[in-house]
Amino acid sequence: RPLGKMAARMENVEEIRNRVILGEFGVTNVHTTDFPGNYPGYDDTWNVEKFQKNFRIDVVHLDENSMEFDMVGIDAAIANAFRRILLAEVPTMATEKVFIYSNTSIVQDEVLAHRLGLIPIKADPRLFEYRNTGKEEGSEIDTIQLQLKIKCSRNPRASKDSSDPRELYLNHMVYSKDIKWVPIGNQADVFADCCIGPVHDDILIAQLRPGQELDIVMHCVKGIGKDHAKFSPVATASYRLLPEITLLEVVEGEKAERLKQCFSRGVIDLEDINGTKVAKVVNSRLDTCSREVLRHSDLKNVVKLGRVRDHFIFTVESTGILPPDVLVTEAIKVLVAKCQRFLNELDSTAME
Repeated sequence: RPLGKMAARMENVEEIRNRVILGEFGVTNVHTTDFPGNYPGYDDTWNVEKFQKNFRIDVVHLDENSMEFDMVGIDAAIANAFRRILLAEVPTMATEKVFIYSNTSIVQDEVLAHRLGLIPIKADPRLFEYRNTGKEEGSEIDTIQLQLKIKCSRNPRASKDSSDPRELYLNHMVYSKDIKWVPIGNQADVFADCCIGPVHDDILIAQLRPGQELDIVMHCVKGIGKDHAKFSPVATASYRLLPEITLLEVVEGEKAERLKQCFSRGVIDLEDINGTKVAKVVNSRLDTCSREVLRHSDLKNVVKLGRVRDHFIFTVESTGILPPDVLVTEAIKVLVAKCQRFLNELDSTAME
């Protein structure tokens, strides 16, 4: 009897250590509890070999703008550090100074400057230096100069009875494609292969009418999202824990149909066994964890909803300045540099 009790208890401990449980009235086991000495019979001291054996990164999807990957065998604090570094500490180039020589459009100067600042600039920030504070003039190593010069006029070829602005006027919509790069110093040779300018050509900046014009020069510098959101290299960077759905008993017939409807498409499938439809879990990863199943009194006790505590599904969507896989690599470099700086500080205080 004690052995059976012990086995049940060990199973329970495993669940507390490794799973977050989604209940009807709350989420339990949310905190990490596997620190040394917390559980008798478990050696939770951290060592590199154990970490290297358990830790892995699996890339699930990768294209030029977005990436989904699994980070398994790591603590939530480190996963969250990656997310925050991606959002706020991977540097990019963005418009910092806007010199407006002429703006006769209806958009105020400061609103226009703000809009221009938020346009992502396709330039590799790793090839530039940070600009020194208090330095007025930019140089070829720390500044990109862009120009926007456009004037709206009437279209002489427009038909008399037309009322469509697209036909009546020329240059009446100012798009990001109208921003042109003006190389400084030796930039034309250094960046001969790169096409520096806005990532997207179709961002609407302002609308003009005949006689109105914009004459603007912009200076882009290197910065991080912590200083201003315009420097953030990602549109979104988030993670979620891998869902785990366990059926506690056989569910069949109409009940199985309802169970299938409670989850996202592709999570539960109906198998035909001797003419009876039986529910089975095929891909719990697709579930959004809506907990809809807990609203049905006859279904809520046949399913156990959980999440794997150390399995993070990351989604990184780039603004297009750098590919998402490069952003993740850069975020890792930033974290390594932070750790190194911390160790150096510890060494220097120890020396004192």
